Parts: sequence; structure tokens; C-alpha cells
Amino acid sequence: MRSRLGDDIDDFCVKCKRVMNHLVVSLLNDEPAKVRCRTCHGDHDFRHEQAPPPKIDARKAALIQAALDKAAAAASDGAPVDGAPVDEMSAAPLPAETPVEVPAPVAARVSARKSARAK
Repeated sequence: MRSRLGDDIDDFCVKCKRVMNHLVVSLLNDEPAKVRCRTCHGDHDFRHEQAPPPKIDARKAALIQAALDKAAAAASDGAPVDGAPVDEMSAAPLPAETPVEVPAPVAARVSARKSARAK
């Protein structure tokens, strides 16, 4: 189908980050070259309703995948993620918590706030 200037077409908007209605602003060989978003009024090249590729580079993607694989393997083994052996101090149960004494002026302010909220 032949496009004309001012036609409404759907395209991926780089500002809105979604497929929106656009107006054809310029043509090149009877195809839309530039379009204007009818929502944000931003002009950009016609993208044929396709989002741009993600900006993550291959090296970063490989590092992320390696970390996920390592975490999955550690979760299935039950070993710590960093591979360090578990020492007896970290495996021992924690002692019961002892109550902390609160100074009188602080305790009075806290109880005053609680009673004010209750009203």
C-alpha cells in the first residue's frame, strides 16, 4: 500500500517506548522515512513497528548469564554461592536476643506518640 504525507500509521515510538499512532512526515521511494508520534509529538525515523535492540553488550550479557548459572548450580548443591567452606561459627545457632534498655526520656516520647495515634 502506498503511503502519503499525513497518513496515520502505527510505529514504535522511541520516546513513548511503545507502538503508537504516527503521522507520515517524509517519504523516500514511496515509503515512510520519518514519522511524528501523535502522542508525544516526537519525530524519528520509521522503524516498521520494531523496537530497537537492547543496549546490553555481549560481554555484559555473558557475565550475567555466568553469574546466574553459578547461582543455580550452588542452589542445587546447597553450597554457598562464593564457594567458601562453611565454618562452625556461621553454622552455630544464634543466641537469644537480650532486651535493650531504653533511656526514660526516649521511652516517654515513644509512649506519648503511641497514645496520640490511638486517639
